[in-house]
Amino acid sequence: MMAAPGVNAVAVAYRDAASRRVTVMLAALVAMVMGVLLDAATGPALLPLGAVARSVLGYPSDSAVQAIVWSIRLPMALMAVSVGAALGLSGAIMQTILNNPLASGYTLGISAGAGFGAALVIVVGASLPVPEAYAIPLNAMAFAGVACAGVYLIGGARAATAERLVLAGIALLFLFQALTALLQMIASPESLQQVVFWLFGSLQKSTWTKLVVMVGVLVVCVPFLVRDIWGLTALKMGDARASALGVNVRAVRIRSFVLISALTGVAVAFVGTIGFVGLVAPHIARMLIGEDQRGFLPASALMGAVLLSMASVASKTISPGAIFPIGIVTSLIGVPFFIWMVLRTRRAYW
Repeated sequence: MMAAPGVNAVAVAYRDAASRRVTVMLAALVAMVMGVLLDAATGPALLPLGAVARSVLGYPSDSAVQAIVWSIRLPMALMAVSVGAALGLSGAIMQTILNNPLASGYTLGISAGAGFGAALVIVVGASLPVPEAYAIPLNAMAFAGVACAGVYLIGGARAATAERLVLAGIALLFLFQALTALLQMIASPESLQQVVFWLFGSLQKSTWTKLVVMVGVLVVCVPFLVRDIWGLTALKMGDARASALGVNVRAVRIRSFVLISALTGVAVAFVGTIGFVGLVAPHIARMLIGEDQRGFLPASALMGAVLLSMASVASKTISPGAIFPIGIVTSLIGVPFFIWMVLRTRRAYW
């Protein structure tokens, strides 16, 4: 018995989409590896790419190259990849649960909340009762959680629609920016300099210990995210349809906000406020792969890793001998993209 033509067409389309996902992800992985090697090779002292590759792979290399790569540059390069993956993933989750292409942890105040938490420790010493080395990241994660809770509580005061959540996020963005500015006003010169680091964003304070924590948070978050893959995919059809399919929309949103606060908070705690990676990376993944969360979420993480890795390379090559704050580089890339998305979204909906 022959299969209907429509069934064959669906099967071919599915195979093509699966093949495209694999191709895109493999290409992104290759680009990410190349980005790490370029990042480790660039800097005030330019190193030969071949020597860096040999050092990273464990082959005998010049002792000076070995010291520079493993002590300074490789932690920075790998931190760029892991932070980019975290921001890309959190942005993809945010855009999915709010069904808004302009949503991200940066544009809706989550990053601002995390930055305020870090600034609070730096300026006034207010922190959780933990050793100083862990105070900033934990405070940043805590206030990212406060920002997420505020978005959900304010947006859900009457009905937790996606539109209300977005408006609540924008309000909290301005609130935390104002509170951070207030801390800057009362900060000592030394504390002010550290706060400016968080506002600009920088990878220069990356260490192997911080990298392990960053990767650990990513690893812990992934199983919880996999659990909600189906619910997140259903949310793209709207709350009513997702509920009709048996998805607990409220529970999925709450769990997603917890993941967003963890991913964004630890990223901001270690490298400062990095803008627009969480906005741009998911859109690139969506254009290349589509909305299926099984491919969209890992692709968003990979695109975020590649974007921040390349931004790190650019921050060290714009002005030879100096390192530009990476947050400025990502903003210069992200602002034109954001304007394009606003115009594109306006044409699509109006």
